[in-house]
Amino acid sequence: MARFKKHPKFEGIYTSGFKERQRIYTVNFDRNRVVYGEKLFDDGNTQYREWNPYRSKLCSAIKNNARKTNIGKTTNLLYLGASSGTTVSHCSDIITHGSIYAVEFSPRSLRELVQNCTDRKNVIPILGDANKPSEYSMFISGSVDVIFQDVAQPNQTEILIKNVKQFLKPRQGMFIYAIKARSIDTTADPKEIFDKQIKMLEKNGLQVTDNVNISSFQTDHVVLFGRLVE
Repeated sequence: MARFKKHPKFEGIYTSGFKERQRIYTVNFDRNRVVYGEKLFDDGNTQYREWNPYRSKLCSAIKNNARKTNIGKTTNLLYLGASSGTTVSHCSDIITHGSIYAVEFSPRSLRELVQNCTDRKNVIPILGDANKPSEYSMFISGSVDVIFQDVAQPNQTEILIKNVKQFLKPRQGMFIYAIKARSIDTTADPKEIFDKQIKMLEKNGLQVTDNVNISSFQTDHVVLFGRLVE
């Protein structure tokens, strides 16, 4: 029996183990290089990178039974809040024939992202403010298939709406939105915060198709999946 198995739902993702002990991997696009201290495993000619759900909100959502991500081999992905590239690098492993536009506001984090993705030719690091899409629109070729946002700002929902309306393919495209409740309000009940953000999205023509609580890995977080319907 093979040690690593293709995930039954998600393209480019592999698993080992069962149920609570199940671990998630991607095939290393940049062989023998680690990005954030993750473990590497060789199996024949293939090298797998373990994907840590405590370090990646997208991985947390996959572990907690997200329905789908729409991230595959040919996806064009706009990633807002790329940081130093932990999740970006795993997306790079999956998107072998597409592009990742990785937007990061912090010059220091962007330098680390560039260093971590030097040989990942599908990653395009961009220094920019996600609140100002016009600053980086010239780097993005056409509409994108997926927008992933992990931006810890009080107006993070407004930021997502701006970018979805400017860059995401209507109806066909998917947004993936990691909401950190405490970045929006430090005292309110997280559920009330999440509900308010969903209503704001719906009011602006965005439909939420999946709502995944990832608090078992990331405190007071949910990951929303959806599309632009207007």
